[in-house]
Amino acid sequence: MNFGTFDLNLLRVLDALLREGSTVKAGERLGMSQSAVSGALARLRHALDDELFVRHGQGLRPTDYAVSLSLPLHAELTRLEALLAPPAFDPAASASNFKMAASDFFAEMLMPVLARQLRSRAPHMCAQLVDVVPYSYIDSLERYEADMALIPSATFPDWTDCRPLFYSSFVAVAARDNRVIARSGLKPGAELPMDLFCEMGHVLFSPEGKLQAMGDAALARVGRRRNVVMTLPVFSGVCRVIAESELIALIPRQLAEHLAPSMGLGIYKPPMPMDPALIVAVWHKRSTNNPAHRWMRDLVADVMMALNEGEQPLPV
Repeated sequence: MNFGTFDLNLLRVLDALLREGSTVKAGERLGMSQSAVSGALARLRHALDDELFVRHGQGLRPTDYAVSLSLPLHAELTRLEALLAPPAFDPAASASNFKMAASDFFAEMLMPVLARQLRSRAPHMCAQLVDVVPYSYIDSLERYEADMALIPSATFPDWTDCRPLFYSSFVAVAARDNRVIARSGLKPGAELPMDLFCEMGHVLFSPEGKLQAMGDAALARVGRRRNVVMTLPVFSGVCRVIAESELIALIPRQLAEHLAPSMGLGIYKPPMPMDPALIVAVWHKRSTNNPAHRWMRDLVADVMMALNEGEQPLPV
């Protein structure tokens, strides 16, 4: 027999014939017609140079050679089926690590909830949040340095998969005792006047150290500019500076509402229209069908989708 040209699908037919002793019943087992099974048997006889089955009444009897193949063939097919089946995943028993590249927004808004979920559902798994590296967070997926990135939606390479998580609008935050705002008579929840917003010093969240972001693009559309006096690579640092100074900042609404009570922040509406940012999970396609990866990203999505702003339906 020339194994290089042998159709391995014929082995499934041979196994079914050995189990059933009938071309009709073998066809039913495999979802094939009787004529297709008979054709496959003819090819098997030619390839293996043996009759394999002889007619006996209404059924088929295997030859001695076919009988010798029966048990080892079935064992090998069972082994191959197990080998090629998707790996089983039991979160309660898994000790795998899952690394997410994201800003410290997720340290506040994701990780505490995720910790409670993992403790009850996957107590041996380890979730790691690592900094988003400027300009290379997508490359980190390709280099196995992160399993998933949680970032604003963008145009991603075709070797990635992506899942929308939530929309987040932006609000202005200032210390509750900010004297500049107090002199204007504004209360938290009010819209900051454009002139005041542009004149006050701004703290900008920027891992890359850029001096412009989405807020500046929104201001440019109405012909205005703001006064950026400081940048920080983490939201926690931005909020700490705001709480202890006369400066203001634009940060995601969910984070502002979460931190305002404990950090003594007032929340205000920015004076210019700003489109909400769509936050997505993005990962390498090689992990799309990995059961452990799918379980963890579904868990992360369940937590994060609860943050979505109700008036903003997520894209399909």
